[in-house]
Parts: sequence; structure tokens; C-alpha cells
Amino acid sequence: MSGFLQAARLDVAESLRTRWFLVYALVFGGIIVVALVAGLTESRVRGFTGLGRLLIIYIQLCMAILPVFILITTVRSVAGDREAGVFEYLLSLPIGLAAWYWGKLAGRFLVVFLPVLAALLAAVAWGLVRGYEVPWAALGINIALLVSLAGCFLGIGILISSLARSADLAQGTAFLVWLVLLMFLDLILIGIMIRNQAAPELVVAISLANPLQVFRTASMALFDPQLTLLGPAAWVILDAFGRAGYVVYGLLYPLVLGGVSATVGFLVFRRGDLP
Repeated sequence: MSGFLQAARLDVAESLRTRWFLVYALVFGGIIVVALVAGLTESRVRGFTGLGRLLIIYIQLCMAILPVFILITTVRSVAGDREAGVFEYLLSLPIGLAAWYWGKLAGRFLVVFLPVLAALLAAVAWGLVRGYEVPWAALGINIALLVSLAGCFLGIGILISSLARSADLAQGTAFLVWLVLLMFLDLILIGIMIRNQAAPELVVAISLANPLQVFRTASMALFDPQLTLLGPAAWVILDAFGRAGYVVYGLLYPLVLGGVSATVGFLVFRRGDLP
């Protein structure tokens, strides 16, 4: 446990000294500031106003920004240390490979998630001062969804980092993975269904395997119980899961995917040629 905590602390300290963390924190803080300055809390769209509308916008932006930031920064963790020769020193220290690997992953989770949470809590504090009603239940579930999304892409990122032999290859692969997942959202799937006359169930199954789509749809279900924005596909999802069941699926599936990816990455890391 001491080795785990030391690895996590060192990864946090190293990340805080880098420029990417400053940019990362400014991006999410800037999103909230711009949203407040633009008056999103004062407008009303489809019945949503105040912090509810701000929460919808923030969550959807996190879906596009958070995964790529996590992937690009995480994939350099193992591959970059391998290139820098860190493992040669690691083997001489009284710390196990498992403690170093999982401690590094835990430290990276804290670094990538705390700015997201801090920006969201700052918006809530501002809303309380202004007298807005806070949708506490939706806020708590959305925070849990963000934890699940961050854990998913941390696991995918460290798996890519464990498999890649160089940091540049790891970054290129991470960007490709993010791009493919982003492409297989609603519009691309609708195009595939229309062009190839694929069964709706197959398209929905592909959609349910995409963690980005699962996160997006689960967050939508909190404010749109009938998922009217999805059109006819909503009936397939609601008949199979129900609203509450789909939100639970949206919480568990990305976490399981990230956990499996991280575990496979550890097995590859432990059996590979470290130096």
C-alpha cells in the first residue's frame, strides 16, 4: 500500500508541474466562465433553464473534450517511461510493479477528474448565490457518469500505453481510437442504417458498445425521460432497459470497460520487456 500511495503521489506531483495540466484546468474552468458570461442560465430551451441548462451544456462538452485529454495524456505514462529508461531505475527500487502501475493510474485519475469536478461545483456555488434551484439528483448522477467516463478512458489509455513501443505511436493510436468512437455516434450510425439497410437492433447494439454514445444517452435520459432527441431508436433502448436501467447501464458499462482494459494493460505490462 505504501508503494501504491507513493506512485500515486509522484504521478500527481509530476502532472501538476506540466503545462498540459494548466491548459486542461483552464479549459474546463473557461467553459463554465463562458457559459455564465453568455447567459446560458438565463435562457430557456425545451423547458430547461438555470443550472439545469448549464449542466446539460457542460456534460455534453465534457463528452467531447474529456476523453481526448485523458487519452493523449495517459498514453504517454507507460510508453514514455519506457522510452526514458525509467523502468531500469524502477526495478532497483523497493516497489512492486502492481503498486507502481495501479498507483500511477490512481494518481492520473485524480489529476484528470478534479478540475472537471471543481468547475462543476463552482457553477453550483454560483447558482446557489444567485438563488437558482439546483437539480441535486441529476447533478449527483452526472458526476457519477463523469467518473465512469474518466475511468473508462483512463483504462483504454493505459492499455494503449502498455501495448505501444513508443510514445509517438501511443499518441497516434489514442487519437485514432477517440476519432473512431466519435464518428460512431448518431449521425454516422443513421447513415450506415440507411445506406446498408441494417437492422435497427444491430445499429443500437453498435451504439451501446460505444462508451461515448452510452454516456451521452444516459446523461440525456436524466432530462429527457422519453429520449425524444434520439427518435425511433429510443423505443428500442427503453423497451430493453427502461429509463432507470439504462442510466445504471451508463454508469456501469464504461467503468467495466475501463477496468477490463486497465487489467489487460497490466498483464501486458507485467509480462513485457520493461527496459
